[in-house]
Amino acid sequence: MGFGNVSERRNAPPQVGVSVVILALGPRDADNTDGESNAARSQLWMPLVKRVRQPFMGSWALPGGHLRADRSLEQSAFEALESTTALHPRYLEQLYTFGDPDRSHGGLPMVSIVYWALVEQSEAVAFEDGHNVRWFPEDDLPQLAFDHQTIIEYALERLRSKIEYSDVATRLLGPTFTLRQLHDVYEAIAGQSIDLANFRRKMLASGDLEDTGSKRREGRQRPATVYRYVPKGPVNDTVQGTFGVPSAYSAGRPAINIKQQHAAARDDALAPLIPSAQR
Repeated sequence: MGFGNVSERRNAPPQVGVSVVILALGPRDADNTDGESNAARSQLWMPLVKRVRQPFMGSWALPGGHLRADRSLEQSAFEALESTTALHPRYLEQLYTFGDPDRSHGGLPMVSIVYWALVEQSEAVAFEDGHNVRWFPEDDLPQLAFDHQTIIEYALERLRSKIEYSDVATRLLGPTFTLRQLHDVYEAIAGQSIDLANFRRKMLASGDLEDTGSKRREGRQRPATVYRYVPKGPVNDTVQGTFGVPSAYSAGRPAINIKQQHAAARDDALAPLIPSAQR
């Protein structure tokens, strides 16, 4: 049944859907991925979908879809992800629920249950575009529909606040990696330089990494030791639990407060690794 005017739409029960922020590690310069200097400098990329209907027709948006009675929230999130990118990430976590009345911009009220997924570098290496789907670097996003810019900023802040947990970074790399590769991921997530020597000391002293006994050549460097992440406690490789809900957004305050709530946690996690001159 349709709704005849704006007032009726505003008073209608909201629709509920699922959206997914999909993050993968990619080159900082997509046009030049063969040079050794670029190979060691990565950044986060994500796929977006071009809208084919109003509102915001022609704008880019996060992958998503409606809920079904015969699907769980996680299943709906996986379906939205796979139908967009054909990727099958092992890490999917519920991020937050966005339901501000103004986010529908005059359309039917919409509540979005947002998940975020981390895709291993080997699976997303091609960054293949699809029908109305395109990959973008996180620092060069197009004009986004609805409040999806706020959602992405929130997801990136959550990722940066969790950087102290080594398994988060390794989920972007795969099961094995060198310290230089892990350092590259930390820099991509942090968005700033991290002293390599200090980083190596911190990681090796953490007890989270195990030497696999293998070596891997990186460019012209001598073969480097290959490590794997050794979790100190149980790790769910499929679906993680829900994050705590920040009170600022639920109270309807500006989106900047979301970022401010996690800035302290992010800074605490990064401070031991970043040279004091950069802080």
